[in-house]
Parts: sequence; structure tokens; C-alpha cells
Amino acid sequence: MLKSVAVLQARTSSSRLPGKVLLPINGVPVAILAAKRAANTGRDVIIATSDEWSDDELAKVAQAHGVRCFRGSLNNTLSRVVGALAEYDDGTVVFRLTGDNVFPDGVLLDEIERDFLSKGIDYMFCNGASSGLPYGMSAEVTYLRCLREALANTDDPFDTEHVTPYIARTYGRVAFDKYVAMAKGHYRCTIDCLDDYLVVQGVFAGVEDAFSISAFDLMLRLDGQPYQPIVKKPAAKLVLGTAQLGLNYGVANTIGRPSQEVSREIVKTAISNGVSFIDTARAYGEAEKVVGQSLQAGWQGRAGIITKLSPLSDCPANASANVVNAFVDASVHMSRASLCLQKLDVLMLHRASHFDEWGGAAWRRLLELKELGFIAELGVSVQSPAELIMALEHEDVSYIQLPLNILDWRWKDSVPRILKAKLSRQLSIHVRSAYLQGVILSQEAEVWRVANIENASAYIEWLADTARKFDRRSIQDLCIGYLASLDWIDGIVVGVESVDQVRSNVELFSFDSLTVDQVRIVDETRPLLSERSLNPALWRK
Repeated sequence: MLKSVAVLQARTSSSRLPGKVLLPINGVPVAILAAKRAANTGRDVIIATSDEWSDDELAKVAQAHGVRCFRGSLNNTLSRVVGALAEYDDGTVVFRLTGDNVFPDGVLLDEIERDFLSKGIDYMFCNGASSGLPYGMSAEVTYLRCLREALANTDDPFDTEHVTPYIARTYGRVAFDKYVAMAKGHYRCTIDCLDDYLVVQGVFAGVEDAFSISAFDLMLRLDGQPYQPIVKKPAAKLVLGTAQLGLNYGVANTIGRPSQEVSREIVKTAISNGVSFIDTARAYGEAEKVVGQSLQAGWQGRAGIITKLSPLSDCPANASANVVNAFVDASVHMSRASLCLQKLDVLMLHRASHFDEWGGAAWRRLLELKELGFIAELGVSVQSPAELIMALEHEDVSYIQLPLNILDWRWKDSVPRILKAKLSRQLSIHVRSAYLQGVILSQEAEVWRVANIENASAYIEWLADTARKFDRRSIQDLCIGYLASLDWIDGIVVGVESVDQVRSNVELFSFDSLTVDQVRIVDETRPLLSERSLNPALWRK
């Protein structure tokens, strides 16, 4: 018989959704539902909450429902968990659960425990892609001696808040991977914000016995719920472009700038389908503010934000370093305010020339602001291979964005330098203008003419013939399939104006990329475009 104990950590002072552990699911407080589901095969479960006044009500609710409750330090969760287990011996198998995850049940924990014991290891986790199960169908298991060892040997705030990092570092991370083939790791069933709560509430709607329904039956009920994936694998290479959210952008844009409500759904739909970066800029009108507002109510942190320094067009060419610093500071802090971020995830130079202009003052100031903690990573948006080579020479650049599409031949000779740089430092390459601002997708000669292309039919026919030859679903599929096949590219920026366009692009990114032979054929047969056509700055106004 399995004799483990589960400690379920819970508190009411959550920053994203305060009091979430007391919210009702089928009439039962979230933390109580999580505890009783974990105990439904006979396992001891202890709720470990804080000794702060804010958790008095949680302790009373646990007592009223007959669930054991221990109270300890609010911030040192490791100490609290170990304190809850004072009466148990070192050899006790311990599950760490959280009060905002109500899917795990005793049957799942039993399976994890058997796997844990059979492997003879000291730590195992179940969560996300490594386990094939939704984020929130989560558990960690270890021995009490390991938890006590961690408490005695680390006082790092990260370790003490998250309980198990010391154990994972010391004894290794092993995933419970029995169900990895289910490939449900990009689904979500945790309760971290109001939208999450409403989803979980919807999953349990109509369930007669919320305590005993299988975790896997609940998982199946996630399909069709809001903010769940629409494809089988996350669109990890898709970077959501937001120029269209802040201004009327693109020569082929017939919809116009979406409303804040539509923009919010665009951002949430993208994140729910695995988009890990959102690309914006000070120069994109209201885009930063739109993104910041869209991520309120608990969506912050679920995708990295890449923004760009103001073009600094108003900064005099002969400005002193102090004046340049003032312009740079204003741009950075306005971005922070608009995006509602204390620290910018990635800040790029919008113009590569700003490496050297004003004697390098703008770039030096960004390095100082990074050192001060206002910026996590620095990057640059480049327009040409020459600018790319310059950017690669700056060791502090960890993100580079460049324009590339299936008709663009200019970057091939630069790829070896990119790959060499990636070997020596952390470097991500994102590409934009995948559809050349919509020109490539247009059947109208007048749209192509804006890009200084007079013989549009030759390009339109080549794109159609190539898509047909490669058995692609559309020109869009051909374009994305080509870019996704290039192993030096980490992200592809695609802008949208509607939720339907997000969904369409997510589906495109779920298709297979081009083969090596197909890429070679593209490179050898595509009709050439001039620099005047590939660079929108040179287009007709």
C-alpha cells in the first residue's frame, strides 16, 4: 500500500487573483477541492498556509471541511512545508501540490508514486510538455529527508519560495513521462487569473462528483474551453507583431486598426497557442499601451515582450551625451509605463545606426540602464546584411531582428556568421516582413507596384507554381514553411488585425516546414527582387 503524504501549499494573498483558493468550484473552495481530490485514494493531505492574518479565513475553511491545516512562514514556503511534516520520518514520500491546481487526483498521484519508487530516484515532477499533461495537472514528489536537507542548506529566496529547486539541482530532474505521447503540455488548467478560473469552472460545470471525477476526464473537457490551444503543437516560432494594433499598417491591410477589445483577444489567443514573444515598439503608435492593457488581469509574464527604442528622430545630431541620455531614458521609461513592466524583457535599437550616432551615447546609456535593472536583454532591428554584421560584433546584443521573406536573397552569405555567433553566446534571430507587408499575398498588380515591382505576374505565378509543386495549402503556408525550415531562425514576426488571422497563422505554424531539397529549389529558382523592392523604406509613397 502506498503511504505517501501530500502537502498542498496555499495562500489568499495571490497577486494576480487574490483569494483565488477560496473561490468556489461547484460550491467547494478551490483549495478544499484540490485537497480532497488528492486524498480520494486514501492519501494524507495537509494544507500548508501562512500564519498571516490574511490566511485566517483559509485556515477556518479547511477546519470546517475536515482538512488538516498547518500554518507557517508566508515567504519561506520551504520552511512551511517542512514544518507541516514534523511528525513524519525522513523516509516519507512527500508530494508537493499547490492550492490553485484542482485537476490532480489520488489516482494520478498513485501512478506518479509508483513510477517514482520504481526508478529509485529522489525527485520527480509532473507538469507540462515533459509529462504530456496540461500545465496545472501538476505534482512534485520527493523524500522528506530531501526537503529537510534543502531547508538546512539553502537560504536563497528562490529556493525557499519554490520549495524544490535545491532538491532538483542536487538530485536531478526526472519527469513523469508515462503520458508524454498525449502531447497535452500546451493546454492549461491552473488557476492563476480570472480567465483561468472561469475555464476551470466551465470544466467542472455539470460534474456530479467533483471530488472523484478522473483527472483525465477533466483534461478531455478542456477541449472547447476558452484560451485553450486550437492545434496539436504550440506555435513556438510565431512571434506576434503588433504594429497593426497601434496604427494602420501594411499596404494590403483592408481591415484597419482593431479595437482594444479585439486586440486583447488577439494577444490572449496567440499566447494560448504557444506564442512566446510579442513584438512591439515606441514607434508603433498606441501598440505598447494596447499590449500592456491586454496583459492585465493576470496575463503578464506568459509571453516575453520585445519592444524597440524610439527612433530618436527629435534628438539633435549634435546633442551632448546628457541630452541623448534624456531622450533614451524618456523612451525606455515610457515603454515601461505603457507595457506596465518594471523591467523590459527585451529592448532593441530601432535603428542600427544608433550604435554609433552621438558618439555611441545612446547605446552606452542602454547598457547602463540594463545594468541598473530596467532592461533584461538588448537587441537591434537591422535592415541590411551590413547592419547585421555590425550587430553581431556587439557581444551585448542577444536579439537581432531582420526582414526576410521567401523572395529575399540578401542574407544567405551572412548565415555562417550568425551560426558562429550562436556558438559563442546566447543569440536569438527573429525575422519580420514574412509577407513583405502583405505584398506577397496580393493578386493585385497595383499593390506590387507600390513596392516598385512592375512585372507582378512573374512573381505571383512563381509563388503559385511553387506552392502547388510542394503541395502547400496556400501562399501563406509556403512562405511560413520556408522560413520555419531555416535552422538559424528562432522566431518569425507576423502581424495580424483580427482573431481569425491569429488562428489562421497558428495553424500555419503547425504544418511541416519545407524540406532541405525544397529550400534549395526555392533559393535556386525564385525570381529576384531589387533592394528597392525588398526595403519598404524605398517604396513609393
